[in-house]
Parts: sequence; structure tokens; C-alpha cells
Amino acid sequence: MKHLTLLSLALTLIAICFAKSPYQSVLQHSRIRGRQHGPNVCAMQKIQGTNKKYFTNCKQWYHRKICGKPTVISYECCPGYEKLPGEKGCPAALPLVNIYNTLGVVGAATTKMYSERAQLKEEIEGPGSFTFFAPSNEAWATLPTEILDALVSNVNIELLNALHYHMVNRRLTSEDLKHGSSFQSMYQDFNVHIQHYPNGIVTVNCARLVKTDQHATNGIVHMVDRVITAITNNVHNVIDNDDDLDTLRTAIAAAGLNIMLENEGHYTVFAPTNEAFEKIPSEMLNRILGDPVALKDLLNYHILENMHCSESIISGTPMETLQGTVLEVGCDGSEMTLNGKAIIEKRDQLGTNGVIHYINELLIPDSAKTLLELAQGSVVTTATQLFVDAGLSPHLTGSEALTLLVPQNEAFKEGVRLTDELKKLLKNHILKGQLSSKALYHGQELETLGGLKLRVFVYRNSLCIENTCIAAHDKTGRFASMFTVDKVLTPPMGTIMDVLKADDRFSLLVGAIQMAGMTELMNQAGPHTVFAPTNKAFSAMPRADLDRLMRNPRELASVLKYHMGKEILVSGGVGSHTRVEPLQGDKLELNMFVFQKNQTVYVNKVAVVDADLMATNGVVHAVEAFIKPLPPKVDREQADAPIRADAALRTDSRVGVKNDDLFQKIRNSHSSRTMTRIQ
Repeated sequence: MKHLTLLSLALTLIAICFAKSPYQSVLQHSRIRGRQHGPNVCAMQKIQGTNKKYFTNCKQWYHRKICGKPTVISYECCPGYEKLPGEKGCPAALPLVNIYNTLGVVGAATTKMYSERAQLKEEIEGPGSFTFFAPSNEAWATLPTEILDALVSNVNIELLNALHYHMVNRRLTSEDLKHGSSFQSMYQDFNVHIQHYPNGIVTVNCARLVKTDQHATNGIVHMVDRVITAITNNVHNVIDNDDDLDTLRTAIAAAGLNIMLENEGHYTVFAPTNEAFEKIPSEMLNRILGDPVALKDLLNYHILENMHCSESIISGTPMETLQGTVLEVGCDGSEMTLNGKAIIEKRDQLGTNGVIHYINELLIPDSAKTLLELAQGSVVTTATQLFVDAGLSPHLTGSEALTLLVPQNEAFKEGVRLTDELKKLLKNHILKGQLSSKALYHGQELETLGGLKLRVFVYRNSLCIENTCIAAHDKTGRFASMFTVDKVLTPPMGTIMDVLKADDRFSLLVGAIQMAGMTELMNQAGPHTVFAPTNKAFSAMPRADLDRLMRNPRELASVLKYHMGKEILVSGGVGSHTRVEPLQGDKLELNMFVFQKNQTVYVNKVAVVDADLMATNGVVHAVEAFIKPLPPKVDREQADAPIRADAALRTDSRVGVKNDDLFQKIRNSHSSRTMTRIQ
């Protein structure tokens, strides 16, 4: 049974893989899902509360959602098949009839009725090979009343022309409806435009094919979900002729994008209305409109190179814009969304080279923003306000090439006050030059506006500038960049010895360093990481041991060198089992533990009570206990040896009795070897 299941799965995958088009692949999946109900049964997903149905792919099937809304599964006859009384599934192929009668079979009764009224019946009953994109009954019902009245009041011309625009004078199956293809309709040879999307949805002039490949004796019928109209203008002309897009039209001309939008292509334009532009602060809008580079980036952020009709969107998908970054194009029920927001007012306004969706909010990419505009976000509001209050706005709104280090809100204590010292520190959060984190390297020096030099540290899982590490992706603005960081910067102020002397907690350590003759070492270039025992650590040592240590400079130097690493390691660079080589002795092992959002570094299981005291030649981490080497990890098999020997000796069949003396000798011997290794 297991082998049969695996064979069935393999055949299923082969069938899907060899499907010729995305539509056929989805249809095949729906067939597989529906086969338990009989031959030629397809599983359909219907959005609850609507009449919208979709053939289902794997992702939709397991999520049971389309456009964020739950779906119910129904099982229906696959295209081209019908039920028979008393038979399971849909065993019978539909009888082939002409296109006129096929319209009735597939449920396009309104199209059939209008075909008769417009005297099209004779044509689609007669010889020929036609493709008819037939609007569903619901499509005609949703047509605006004034348009429908105009059609049916002049059936011999307007209605006939409209129906002929839904027809192509050749047979086109779903396999022939390639993505981006166009076909001459039977109305003045105006083209109909096909999009065949990877999710299996096929559209003609943005109308979705809801029943596909309904074969007839003289052609084929594809039922669509809306009445389509002839397209004569390109995207630029559509924008040029709409008063609601006056500001956009002016902006496009200023950015020199007219020619692009007139050329051949398959663009998607999210067109901001005049109202959308009016929502932007005038100072910001005027700055962008007056800057050709920022303006071009702004407009290109609203344009996709590929054509995406609203009916093609069934879930959120990141799509690359001409500006180079992505928009999350999605849907929420019947609403089309951008970056999760339902800001699209009018959809699917077609041009010969693309589609336009009208939006009521302007999308501003980072590349068109100043530093201050980049920093206006929820996770850095505290720092942003402090920069403004510190009088640094000219740097954040100007055209200087800069990089801003912005600490997250959590980096500040509640009720932080702007002191002169903090003002000076904030200026050192602004680096000269527009930088990218991807171009930073270990040991690089960066200059601040305050005149300091900051070092770059590259670790396996983090990138740090002095004590602060980058916590989010870069934001690259028009002239400057922004790095969101996890802490407030601590610039290096003096050597390691200077840092220790300036802190009363290390007064005993300073004396010990001097007694051990290590003062010069603490002032040398380094780099070093010092795990500095506080006065509390000295006080915790037994008095006799401390006195003995302090009387032996050589032994004291050995102990202190075990507390010094041969590299600079800030707390943000500590991961699981991070190892540091000390100046003397075996390795130091560091770990980072998080408890209730508080992070604590441990070195050889001793907690660091104050991390990242930055020095010009290294970094100091305060500890309240002397660090000792970790006991060696005993091999599990070797550790179990005495137990196995114990069991063997106690059950020796040759002796037949417990041999306690011999057991004790073996156990003592093993213990002695273990102690020797530890020592």
C-alpha cells in the first residue's frame, strides 16, 4: 500500500510538471484534488460571500484563502465534461455544437441573447473558426446602466461592434493565450491583450477567464467576468486626457518619462491622483518636484515593468518597480492593496502598452527622502526628536553626503533629557559620507561630524560601529543614508588604562595592574578585550589568597592576562559559544543570554555586569568575580568507563562474589587520572 501511495504521488507530480502552461498546471491540480469524486471532477475554491471561483493550486489549497478571505471547496465538472444520471463524477464529454449554442451550454445566456438581437447569430452558427471571449451574465449585469442602454438601443451598430470586439477570427485555446500576446479582434482589427500569469489566471483586457476552453464545432468559447472595450490610447495618452491626473502629468513631463510611457511595453502604473499629491506637505513636495533625480525616483517607484491586472492578484506579492525597490501588491477581499493599504480608487484603466490603477496616496521611496524623512519611523521616534531638539536639523534636511546612526527607542531610558553632553554625543552619531553597510569592513575607521574616529567591527552575525550594532536594513535617501542601531553610541575616550582609572569601581584593579607591571600593556595599541574585575571581585576573594597573589607580581600578571583577549569583542558580537583567545591560558568562552528583553553576556559562566566601555585600544567589560578556566568536557564514553567496570566486576561469573577491593582500586585510579587532567 505504501509503494502504491508513493507511485501515485510520483505520477501526480509528473502530471503537474508536464502541464504546458500555468493555467493547465492549476487545472491539473484541481483535477487531482477532485478525482476522489469521480472522473473529470475539478476542485474549485469559492470565496465565501461571493460568486468568485478559482481553480486551486497547492498554496491556495492549504491556506484555504484567496485575497485574505476564507474559501469553501466545491467539486464541479471540469471544462468540457458533464454529469450523467446515476453515474459518478462527470464521465461524458459535452456534445460539440456551434458557438451560438455553446454560449447557452456554458451559462452565457445574456451574451447569447444579445448575439441574436445584434444579428450575430447567423455568423456564429455558420462556418468559420472563431474564438469568443463571452461575458458572463454577471458581467452584463454589472455594466453601468448608461453604457448598457447605449449598446442595446443601437443593436445593429454599437452592440454588434462590442460583440465583435470579443471575437478573434481563429481558434485560440488557453495554450495559445501566451503572456503578453495580442490578437486582432473582429472589430476594426483592434487588438485584444492577453496576460497569462504564473498563478494560472488568464485575462483578456484585464477581464478574467472564468470558464476556459469550451470547444465548439466552429471555434472555442472562453467565458470572461466583464465586458471588455476597445483600447486605442497608450498609457501616456490615458494620463494626458484625465483631469484627475493633472499633477502627475506635469511631474512626468518634468522627469522626462513621456517617451517611455508612449513606447511599446507592458507597464503597470499606480497613478497618484491630484488629491494624493495634495496630501504631501508642500515643502517636501516642492523639494522633490524641483529635484529631477528625486522626482524620477518617485515616479519610477509607481511603475512596474510588467502588466498586472487586478484580477491577477490573489495574495500579497513583492513586485520590483522601475526605481529598483519593491512594492507589496496584494488584495484584501475585493480591494486591491499596495504595501498593505487599500489606497486604489480605480482599477484596470487600460492602454495599449499597459494598465493604470488610480491611487489616493503618493508613494515616496527612500531614495527621494532627506535624512529627517528617513528617520521618521515608529522604532526611532525618540532619537529623531532628540536630533531635532539638539539643533541638528540642517544636517538632516540638507544635501550633505552623510550617514546617520539612529538608536532604537529601547536604547533610551524613559524621560531622557537633552544635556550639553548628549548634544555633543548626538553629533557623533552623524558620519561623514553616504555609506552602505554592505561596503563596511573590519577595522575600517569612520569620521563623525563631531571630529571623532569610529571603528567598524565585523562579526559572524553582526556588524558593529564601536559598541553599537546595526539592527535593521539600511535606508538610503537622496543624499544620505540611515543605519538603525541597537544602542546609543559610546565613542572611545582614552586607552584601556584611562577607562579603568576614570571609574572608581576599578581602583583595586588599577593598583593590581601597576603592581604586576602591566600599565604599559594597557596603554599599548592593542587590540584587547578586558574583562575587568571590579572592587567587588577583589573583596570576594579570601584575604589570604588575595595577599598571596598581590605579593607575587608574576602570578598576578598571569591571572590578569587571562582576563585579556587578543581582539576587540563588543557585546553585540557575542553569540552562542563565542571563543576568545586570552593573552595567557586556555580559551575564554562567551555566551549571550536574554531574560525578559534584558541581554547579559557571560564569560566562562561569569556575568558581565557592565559591557562595552570603549577605549582607543580595546574594550572593557566589568565582571564582579575573577574568571577561572572551565573544567574540561569529559568524553561521555570515557566518563562511563568506571560504571561499566563496576558492573562487570560485581557480576564476574568466574569469581561469583563482589570484588570490592579490586573495584575500589580501578575507581581510584580513574579518579586520579581525571584529577590530573583537570589540574
